[in-house]
Amino acid sequence: MSNLIVRPWTLAVFRAVVTCEAALALGQAVLAGSFLSGHYGALDLHALNATATGLTALAQIVAALLLWRPGGGPSWPLLAGIALFGAEAGQIAMGYTRVLAVHVPLGVAIIACTFLMFGWAWRAAAAGPNRARAERI
Repeated sequence: MSNLIVRPWTLAVFRAVVTCEAALALGQAVLAGSFLSGHYGALDLHALNATATGLTALAQIVAALLLWRPGGGPSWPLLAGIALFGAEAGQIAMGYTRVLAVHVPLGVAIIACTFLMFGWAWRAAAAGPNRARAERI
């Protein structure tokens, strides 16, 4: 993003969607822990939240596309969003087939990547070098 200035509305949309994705991903871990603690109704909520997380990942792809074009931001969040959606689709499949040896570590990786994206989106540098400098002043 050398000298690019990101259009503020595209960054705002991206930040909103990434924030929702991070909250839903964290919710997945909480619901899984609740189920493992003996609250068996949490498994149904975990499955429902998985659907919401997957749909939000699709929205994140759209938001990343807008951030890139027409927003003027980098293209890598779009590629990362596509990879995240693919990982979440695999995660959902592993959960329903009870392949926990893949489901649990993949879930940890998805949450880690989601929070890395969240951190990047909310850093001033995500707005581009000129805007980042202005936000620091």
